[in-house]
Amino acid sequence: MQSLLLALSLVGLSSAQEIIFEKRGGHSAMSMWYEAYNDDLARYTILSLGCAAAAYYVWSLAFRFSGHLRRLATFTDDKQKYFVPAHDKFCWLKEHLIYAPLFGTRHNREFQLSSAINMGNLPSRFHGFLVVSVVAMNVVLCTVTTPYNSEEDTLAGIVRNRTGTMATVNLIPLILMSGRNNPLIAMLHVPFDTWNLLHRWLGRIVVLEALAHTFAWAIPKGQEAGWSIVGKALASSSFLFAGLIATAAFTALLLHSPSAIRHAFYETFLHLHIAIAAVSFGFLWVHLNGLVAQKYLLAAIILWALERATRLFIIVYRNFGRESTSATIEAMPGDCMRISLRMARPWTFKPGQHIYLYIPAVGWWTAHPFSVGWSEVEETMSDEKALPVARQDLLGGPKKTTLSLLIRRRTGMTDKLFQRASNALGSRITLRAYAEGPYGNIHSMDSYGTVMLFAGGVGITHHVPFVRHLVAGFADGTVATRRLTLVWIIQSPEHLEWIRPWMTSILAMERRREVLRIMLFVTRPRNTKEIQSPSATVQMFPGRPNIDTLIGMEAENQIGAMGVLVCGNGGLSDDVRKVCRRRQAKSNIDYVEESFSW
Repeated sequence: MQSLLLALSLVGLSSAQEIIFEKRGGHSAMSMWYEAYNDDLARYTILSLGCAAAAYYVWSLAFRFSGHLRRLATFTDDKQKYFVPAHDKFCWLKEHLIYAPLFGTRHNREFQLSSAINMGNLPSRFHGFLVVSVVAMNVVLCTVTTPYNSEEDTLAGIVRNRTGTMATVNLIPLILMSGRNNPLIAMLHVPFDTWNLLHRWLGRIVVLEALAHTFAWAIPKGQEAGWSIVGKALASSSFLFAGLIATAAFTALLLHSPSAIRHAFYETFLHLHIAIAAVSFGFLWVHLNGLVAQKYLLAAIILWALERATRLFIIVYRNFGRESTSATIEAMPGDCMRISLRMARPWTFKPGQHIYLYIPAVGWWTAHPFSVGWSEVEETMSDEKALPVARQDLLGGPKKTTLSLLIRRRTGMTDKLFQRASNALGSRITLRAYAEGPYGNIHSMDSYGTVMLFAGGVGITHHVPFVRHLVAGFADGTVATRRLTLVWIIQSPEHLEWIRPWMTSILAMERRREVLRIMLFVTRPRNTKEIQSPSATVQMFPGRPNIDTLIGMEAENQIGAMGVLVCGNGGLSDDVRKVCRRRQAKSNIDYVEESFSW
C-alpha cells in the first residue's frame, strides 16, 4: 500500500481527484493510479504529436532555407548548373515515399461508381505512413500497461477509462486539423488537404475509442446484472445517459461522412456535420463534468471557438468598410463564369492563394474555395465633386482591390449562379458577396531555374498568377527562373476567352519572350483550322499532350533545379506525377500538386 501511495504522489493525484473517483465508482487505490496514468498517457499523446510537428518543422525550414539560398545564388545561368544533378538519397526518397502513390500510379484520380457516386481517392505513401503512425500510436497508448491477467471487472474498468480518456484528448488535434485557419498550415507548409485527410482518420479513431469506452461499461454490466439493469441505469443517471448520447452522436458523424455521401451532398453534409459535432460536445461536457478529462474537451472547444471567431473577423474585416464587397458574374462559354470581386478593403495578393466565396443571393451558408486568377489595384477619389488633385495626391488616396476568379459550373451554388448570370442582360450580373481569406501560398517557385506549369480547364486560374509573378521577377532579376513553360489543356478554342484579358496583359510584359513559352492543347477541336499558333512562343496543338515528352524536352535543356506544378483533374495530376517520379534519378525535379479535397 505504501508503494501505491508513493506512485500516486509521483503522478500528482490530488485529493480532489480522489473524491471524483469515489463518485464515479473507482474505490481502489489501483484504479486511482490507473486514472492518473491515463491522464499521463493523454499528455504523451499531445507531446508525441507536438514532437512530430516540430520534427517536420525543422525539415520544412531546412528545405525552405536551401531554396532561399538557391534563389540568391542562382541569378546567373553558370551558377545554376550546380543545382541540375539529382541528389542520390533525396531523389530516392522523393520517388519512393514523398511523391509515390500508395499503390501503382493512381493517387489523385477519384474512384467513381457512377457519374454521381464518388468514392474518393488513394492517399500517397507518405500520407499512408502518417495515417498508420497515428493509428499505431493510439493502439499502443490504449493497450500499454493494461493488466490482461487481472479480474474481468477490473480489466473492463481500465479499458473503459483508458479509451474514454484517449477519445477525449484526440478531440484537440481533431479540431485543430479541421480548421481553415490552422496555424500549422503556414508554419509547416503542409496543405489543407493533408490536414483534412488526417482529420478524417483521427475522427474514425475517436469514434472507435468512444464505442470501446461505451461497450466496456455496458457489456460487463449486462452480463452481470442483466440488460434491463443497463437500461434502468442509463435512464436514472444523467452521467451515463449523456455519455451514451455523445457516443451515438460521434457514431452519426462517422456514418454520414463516407466519401460518396460527402461528395454528393456536400453542403448538407457540412452543416449537418457541424450541428452533430456541437451536440456531441454538449453531451460529452455533461458526461465529463468534474472529471480530469474535461480539460481536454475544454481545450478542443476553445480551439473550435477561436477558429470560428477568426473566420468571422476575416469576413467582416475584408468585406465591410465605406463600401461592401460586390461580385460581377459573367457567364462564359463552356459552362464557366468569370467573377470579379471588388473588395471593400485593399488586399495584397500572392500567387497560389485562394479564397472562400459567399454569395447570399444563391445561398446564405454556402461557401466554396476558389483560386484567385488575377488581381488589380485601382486608385479611387474619395470625393467626385472635389477639385482636380495632383498625381501625388491621387497615388496616396484610397485604393480598391479587384480579385478575379474562374468558376466551372457544377451543381448547387455554382449552378444557381451560372443560371442567374446567363439569364441576365448581357450575361452579366452584379451581386453582393463576401470573400474569406486569403488562404494558401505555401509553395514558392522563385528558386527554380526551370519551371513547368500544367493546367487542365479552370485549373489555369492557379497558374496565371505564377506566370505573371515569375515573368515580372525575371525582368526585375528577383527570381532564379530562366525557363518558364505553361501547358494548358482545354476542350475547345472558345475556352481561351476565359483568360484572354489576363493573358493579354502577360504577353505585353517586359522581356516576356525571353522566358515564357505557352503550349495550348485542344482536345475537342471542331476542325483543324481552329488550331493556329499565334507565334513561336504561343503554340496550339490538337489532342492531348504527351507528358513524358514535354518534361523530357525541358529536362534536356534544364537550367538549375526544375519545379513542376500541376492543377487539374486527377488523371492529369497522376500522369505528371508518374513522369516526375521516373525522372528523379536523372535531374533535380520537384513535383508540386494543387488540389482541393473534401
